[in-house]
Amino acid sequence: MQASSSFSSADSLSTYLSEINQYPLLNPQDEQSLSRAFRAGDLSAGHRLVTSNLRFVVKVAYEYRSYGLKMSDLIQEANIGLMKAVQKFDPEKGIRLISYAVWWIRAYIQNYVLRNWSLVKLGTTQAQRRLFFSLARTRRELEKLGAGEGGHIVNADEIAKKLNVKPAEVREMEQRMGGRDLSLDAPVGEDGDATHLDFVESEAASHADEVADRQQAGLTRTLVQRALMRLDPRERFIIEQRVMSDSEMTLSELGEHFGFSRERARQLEIRAKDKLKAELANLMAEAGLDQAELAA
Repeated sequence: MQASSSFSSADSLSTYLSEINQYPLLNPQDEQSLSRAFRAGDLSAGHRLVTSNLRFVVKVAYEYRSYGLKMSDLIQEANIGLMKAVQKFDPEKGIRLISYAVWWIRAYIQNYVLRNWSLVKLGTTQAQRRLFFSLARTRRELEKLGAGEGGHIVNADEIAKKLNVKPAEVREMEQRMGGRDLSLDAPVGEDGDATHLDFVESEAASHADEVADRQQAGLTRTLVQRALMRLDPRERFIIEQRVMSDSEMTLSELGEHFGFSRERARQLEIRAKDKLKAELANLMAEAGLDQAELAA
């Protein structure tokens, strides 16, 4: 099913509006009759149901013109919503087609706006979608109410109270709506020699940071090895097998190695770790190092 009055990009909007005004509106009786005929397989009846409501589609689409998208695209998306509504409409429910179709029309327009507003997904939850489309309207309504107060500026708290959401959610959505996509290759300045990409900070570590990190790691290894040498052979073996080995021994295996129970192995491991920490702290104090500095 297609609307024969759909227009291409070469047609002007005024021509399209003139064309759809030629289709007569339907009374409730005709609408019921055509809906039943369409459900029985009469495609021409479905075509009449669509074309007779195209004017209403334009009216709804105009409500979304402030989002900076082409009206022709909004109308096309709205027309798809209308056709979907005609396919789903049940004339036996006792309501008018357009009362049912308006939900489909708005859903298709809103999905299109969200898809094309930004490459970054907006309105991923139902609450965020409602806030996205209610924000501007609510701000205008509050500005009209405060027009007599000498240029009152509506803030996020007022909008949040009106929409029954948190002020932080309003601020976040305002920030996301205000941050439109920008090409990193777009030129900066009048001469255009530099681009936005030139001012993006690299996340890679600088050469100086890499050298400092290597020196810090080397110092840490040296201190740990010196602390290990201050442990007795059994304690050193426990630390090496339980802490420093890629394939560490289990406590049961450690107990079997020394000939005592798993619980005894656990106690000796705790004692060895505590002694290693103490020896490492002593070595750092001797070297005049701060523990927080070494951990960093």
